[in-house]
Amino acid sequence: MLTTVGPLILMFVLFYFLLIRPQQKRQKSVQNMQSELKKGDRIVTIGGLHGFVDAIDESTVVIKCGDGSRLTYDRSAIREVTAQAEDKLAK
Repeated sequence: MLTTVGPLILMFVLFYFLLIRPQQKRQKSVQNMQSELKKGDRIVTIGGLHGFVDAIDESTVVIKCGDGSRLTYDRSAIREVTAQAEDKLAK
């Protein structure tokens, strides 16, 4: 009986460490990045829009684009922060 259950348990452990755990870490880091957004951060949305954070609400972010237009997005639509607000001020 142990010889039939052993490989099954081993497969589950491998799936956990190769698939489930890295996905959870990635999801946690994205949520952390989205919660730490601040005005002046240079960001990229999921759709590929580049801009600066102009205003932040609980669930929305107003993004200022290169042509001066302001667009409102959900906070979850932010894919990455390319430059922090402090980095921009230091230049």
